[in-house]
Amino acid sequence: MGKKINHYCSQCGKSFANPHFLKQHTYIHTGEKPYCCSHCGQSFRHLSNLNRHKLLHSGVKPYQCSECEKSFACSWYLKKHELIHTGEKPYCCSHCGKCFRNANDLKVHERIHTGLKLYVCSHCCKNFITSSELKTHERIHTGEKPYQCLHCGKSFTQSSGLKTHQHIHTGEKPFHCSQCGKSFTQSSSLKKHQNVHKGLKPYVCSQCWKNFGTSSELKAHERIHTGEKPYQCLHCGKSFTNSTGLKTHQRIHTGEKPYTCSQCGKRFTQLSGLKVHQRIHTG
Repeated sequence: MGKKINHYCSQCGKSFANPHFLKQHTYIHTGEKPYCCSHCGQSFRHLSNLNRHKLLHSGVKPYQCSECEKSFACSWYLKKHELIHTGEKPYCCSHCGKCFRNANDLKVHERIHTGLKLYVCSHCCKNFITSSELKTHERIHTGEKPYQCLHCGKSFTQSSGLKTHQHIHTGEKPFHCSQCGKSFTQSSSLKKHQNVHKGLKPYVCSQCWKNFGTSSELKAHERIHTGEKPYQCLHCGKSFTNSTGLKTHQRIHTGEKPYTCSQCGKRFTQLSGLKVHQRIHTG
């Protein structure tokens, strides 16, 4: 009996008895998908996956779910689907106990614990745990932004970025502060806001070492040192270091007086003016 020959992957060291299987395995690292569907153009790493996919185009779905009557092209898809109804998650992680409906999801999850990053970026050689992470990362190099906002046309590299952006148009603010109830369109904005309640001021001015709770506060403060005044009034050309200063100034031109005295009804353009006035009533 001849000596068994092992074929090793140069990327991760995994061994295979058959060079064909080694070649199939290397597609994980290169991202190559050589098997292409002639109907829709979708590509696959393995011929078996392509053959299974082709059943979708045939329209034949002989495997029917007894719970919801949904049909499938092959028994494997039906078996995977039925776990939704039973709630069964038979594949459990030996590291943390988290369970999954199928073996592939478990396999991908376990890479978090093992640190195994099989997917390599061909541009910068950075490694990733999943193919989806690699695909998203590669858009940094290609400049591809497939997720476009239907309201303003702005594009994003990730669907999560688009979803967060759309809150601007819908006015939705799903992230709520448990301390004061203030809402935000982004989780990052909420996190920065919460520094106020925690008393944290992680942003430090390099000129005077004054601390601030948010990066925007620091940026506005630094203009004191640089003299930058990017907010300009369209009526008279006067400039301000921050948008609040410009907004307050513009009331001179618009005549807006949003601050009203509860005692006599007199109105003021600035809160400071109202406070000075109220001293008359308090005596």
